[in-house]
Amino acid sequence: MSLNRRRAAGVSLIELMVALLIGTILMLGLIEVFAGSRAAYQTSEGLARVQENSRFALDYLQRDIRMIGHYGCANDQSHKQQVGALVSTTGAAAGGALDFNLSVQGFEANGTTPGDTLVLSSPTAGWTPGLPAHISALGPLPGSDVIMLRFLRGNGAAVTNIAIAGSTTTFTVGAANWGNLTQDGVATPDLFAVSDCSYVNIFPGTGNSAAGTATAAVAIERYTPQPTGQAALYRAEAVAYYVANGASGRPALWRARWNSAGVAQPEELVDGIENLQLIFGQDQSADVNSPTGFMGTQNTAGDAALGVATDVAGEQRWRRVGLVQVGLLASSANPSAAQAPAAASRPSALGVTYSAPADGRFRTAYESTIALRNRLYGN
Repeated sequence: MSLNRRRAAGVSLIELMVALLIGTILMLGLIEVFAGSRAAYQTSEGLARVQENSRFALDYLQRDIRMIGHYGCANDQSHKQQVGALVSTTGAAAGGALDFNLSVQGFEANGTTPGDTLVLSSPTAGWTPGLPAHISALGPLPGSDVIMLRFLRGNGAAVTNIAIAGSTTTFTVGAANWGNLTQDGVATPDLFAVSDCSYVNIFPGTGNSAAGTATAAVAIERYTPQPTGQAALYRAEAVAYYVANGASGRPALWRARWNSAGVAQPEELVDGIENLQLIFGQDQSADVNSPTGFMGTQNTAGDAALGVATDVAGEQRWRRVGLVQVGLLASSANPSAAQAPAAASRPSALGVTYSAPADGRFRTAYESTIALRNRLYGN
């Protein structure tokens, strides 16, 4: 009996090798497309996060810096501040956290004047002028400027009654308006100001939201038991902005707010803000009572033109500041696979060039110019 044998069919070794080569090329192409898409996504995500964080950071800074000089219905250049309860409060001495005679003060990080190159991995230590104890205790990172602000919150509440009883003064406002004093996350304010169009008095006090009253522990002689008709109650703010390490271990923008006892209450605002630079524009008039609105000079906080020198009537030169320029350097949270060449990855802010580490993070700088509307032309 004969068997029908089928002829065996298959591929040769050469055909198999060609098939493997074609498959490998196709696989490499797919991997390359995937890697490129992933890199583009990481870069796009890093850019979006940097833009978002920078926008938030600038919004916080702009909102508070614009309030410099706001002391009620007139500005700090024309107001006369009464000597009252705040003088004996912790931190109210000259140069202290609660020194409301100085509405703005900057501290220039050493090695960050316009034209300098700042190596982010090894910044120069120190500030000019040197940081006071109430700011250095916050642990700001070297290489970043610091700004201290003191002002009255924009929304006040009209005073309806003033009662003086022995050593206490109680200011009453409409209970419905008490919410004006608790904005921006301060539920129980303890640092107040009462202001009319001639005088302002800043004092520590006890607030009663239900009754709409704020009581000062010391009698404030300027105000009689009956309101003048223009008096309003405000929340006084003493805040500092600086860069320090955040919860993620990376640099972040921080804000510290001081209470009436002179105790700082720091809060992390925006992650990924690596550096802060500041330049201050001074009115060309040396008389703070007669500003022209023209910024004749622009200086860093370390320039002798600012410092603690005085001009007309012994007023500090910081009182002539009518403009603040802000520069921020922000970085992405995660490294990107597509890192720019070293020569092309050197952003700059306000004349300071940054030399960043090769960690693959996306970095970019943003600038903003903020006019101090309460100071530009006086009152």
